[in-house]
Amino acid sequence: MKVLIDTNVILDVLCNRKDFVDDSLKVFKYCEANQITGCISALSIPNIVYIMRKELDNERIKEILITLTSLFTVVDLRESDLIKAADLELFDYEDALQSVCATRTKANYIVTRNIKDFKNSTVPAIKPSELFERI
Repeated sequence: MKVLIDTNVILDVLCNRKDFVDDSLKVFKYCEANQITGCISALSIPNIVYIMRKELDNERIKEILITLTSLFTVVDLRESDLIKAADLELFDYEDALQSVCATRTKANYIVTRNIKDFKNSTVPAIKPSELFERI
């Protein structure tokens, strides 16, 4: 099974978000154990770094990026993705880009806490807790 992991799920773990970290951390562990193939959009990386820079130094951020890229496949953004995302009927352009990347990489699901933001996505969105029911 292949999943595209939305930025918020990654940040749940990196920021130790109390209400969400447990299920999101399980997603990381399933990817680390090769029970699922986890992908993240290249779009997620600058967003993650932007948020982490408020708390961490450059060396720690680099270590985290090395860990993320060893756990997950980073899906590049293509020119065609940018145009396809603009055509999607999703309110948020960033979510539309995530959806387009998930479609192009043939992901089974988008793992996110923001299910409603992906209601018109061609790849179904599920919460981290739902993922474990489907494995």
